[in-house]
Amino acid sequence: MSGLIEFRRRLRHASAGAWVRRMATEARVRRVAAVLAGIVVLGVAAIAAINRPVDPAGRGRTVIIPPGASSSEIGHVLRSAGVVRRSSHFVLAVRARRLTRALQGGEYALSPSMTLLDIVDIISRGQVMLHPVTIPEGFTAVEIVGVLVQEGLGDRARLAEIAARGAALFPHDFLHWTPVRSLEGYLFPDTYRLPRGIPERDVIRALLDRFGQVVVPMWQAGGRGRSLHEVVTMASLVEREARLPQEQALIAGVLYNRLRRGMRLEVDATVLYALGRHKSIVTYKDLGVDSPYNTYRHAGLPPGPIANPGLAAIRAVLAPVATNYLYYVARPDGSHVFSRTYQEHLAAIRRYRSVP
Repeated sequence: MSGLIEFRRRLRHASAGAWVRRMATEARVRRVAAVLAGIVVLGVAAIAAINRPVDPAGRGRTVIIPPGASSSEIGHVLRSAGVVRRSSHFVLAVRARRLTRALQGGEYALSPSMTLLDIVDIISRGQVMLHPVTIPEGFTAVEIVGVLVQEGLGDRARLAEIAARGAALFPHDFLHWTPVRSLEGYLFPDTYRLPRGIPERDVIRALLDRFGQVVVPMWQAGGRGRSLHEVVTMASLVEREARLPQEQALIAGVLYNRLRRGMRLEVDATVLYALGRHKSIVTYKDLGVDSPYNTYRHAGLPPGPIANPGLAAIRAVLAPVATNYLYYVARPDGSHVFSRTYQEHLAAIRRYRSVP
């Protein structure tokens, strides 16, 4: 009898232990289920956030992403700019698209009306803002650097250094044959669309690329035995001397006539380039400046271009007007009087200008 009682007692204890274990297991299951349900809810909320813009009517704004920023850091930048609700949503969207390593720094045009996926795509593709910048024809390298700096496209000192001594920094074939290190003459005047924040070398490369695309084929087709450097140098003189486009080819013809006769070119623009500053009147003292670019003192073309000529000046040099003129002098309105003899030239000088 006592054995039966002991058996029942043990059975009750075993049943109670099993019940306790069963209840504990069920509690753990409920906790896990609750966590999973929370994750699902959060996931659904996150997915909804990814597909829902912050403000469908929101206006665009400029957002600057630092180079090398992590997805979390970019998320905070976007949150501060008001284009995403939470930085964590951006991180989740990036991970979902597996684009963590594709994110690129730069200046972006983003809007609260964009979805998170739109924003992720833009930043991962590097679709940065492009700023139009116009390089006028006939500007010197120094003047071009000033334009680029004004447009926020680089540091003045670095741009100036590249423009002055950068011929060996670039792979362009046409630079390998230049006898000078300067890029003067090869920074093609045009309107460009460039992103801010890129290296100064890439900014300059864009101008050189355009030169290679536009000028080199023209020279190859009509150079007539003249080197590219000679053509660009002569075109820079024509660009700076001719105020009127219709006179460019005629001035080119005059300068080539003087070269063929062994006469010094005596171009005022080369004196100003040697002086390093612009003046409305070139004096006799200025004409004596000691520089290889001074064509009053040195025969032939200067060592290199004195400006960056445009297409019209290049065309004028490739197809100069056949003429007997050897001289010209500027009128007050910018046009020129052309002369065949030195006596005619002196008379024109007396009539239209005096040199102090």
